[in-house]
Amino acid sequence: MKEFENRVALITGAANGFGKEFVKEAFARKMKIAAVDIEGAELQAFVEEMKQAGAEIIGIEGDLTRFEEAEKVVNKVMETYGQIDLLMNNAGIALPGEVWKLPVRDWEWIFHINVMSHVYFMKLVIPIMLKQGTRCHIVNTASVAGLITSNGMPAYHTTKHAAVALAESTSYDLQALGANIAVSVYCPGFVQTDLHHCERHRPEQYKDASDPYYTSPDFYAGQKRAEVVIQTGMPIDSVGMRVFTAIEDEDFYILTHPIYTTIIKDRVTDMLGGKGPDLIKLRKR
Repeated sequence: MKEFENRVALITGAANGFGKEFVKEAFARKMKIAAVDIEGAELQAFVEEMKQAGAEIIGIEGDLTRFEEAEKVVNKVMETYGQIDLLMNNAGIALPGEVWKLPVRDWEWIFHINVMSHVYFMKLVIPIMLKQGTRCHIVNTASVAGLITSNGMPAYHTTKHAAVALAESTSYDLQALGANIAVSVYCPGFVQTDLHHCERHRPEQYKDASDPYYTSPDFYAGQKRAEVVIQTGMPIDSVGMRVFTAIEDEDFYILTHPIYTTIIKDRVTDMLGGKGPDLIKLRKR
């Protein structure tokens, strides 16, 4: 996708982190923008800021763990702009905690936002793009955690591996169809985002204040670990340009941390050799 001016970008998770950077870059390329987030007040404040800068943008509040909310978003975008040229499935969360400790509701929440929201929007938007016939693009935000694994975050790794596989398989399907739609999967490492504040985005259906897990030392330790990791990540200010350059070049894998290249290669080598995970080896890399 080479032409951006007056084309329409639908960007989820747009009120903070990567989403804000994607919105800013879309604006710099003179796109029309639909910004979506569960945090309505924060989203509208950002949308007003972008309007003051001259952006043609709408903000849509929605809980994207629900298909009907995704459907509402797509309908609003089509009513407003009549087309969707760039879909950026960016909304996501990170929940630390071992599989035997993390509540089932947390698994359901992270699956619905990190994986199923991608499914919802691709199911709804791809038919629109196919009908348009013009060159379109889909970017799904995953993580380097979808290419390698570590301890302490099985839910995050599982959903990010699923997000990578979903993007790969859908790309193959679109290629087989001869569709004029390119797909990318964004797999960053640690970046200074808002990802460690997931609890303030938790929808009502995934809350249970009576569950002792949410006042346990394990829960607070996981929250602290996530905060430290995110705050020591790379600055976020170059992300928008990097991702949009990859869209122009139609790169499938968008990797921003070359330090992980060796680990990814070693993982493939281990797989071919039939070897299982080795945490000591991982920590020495």
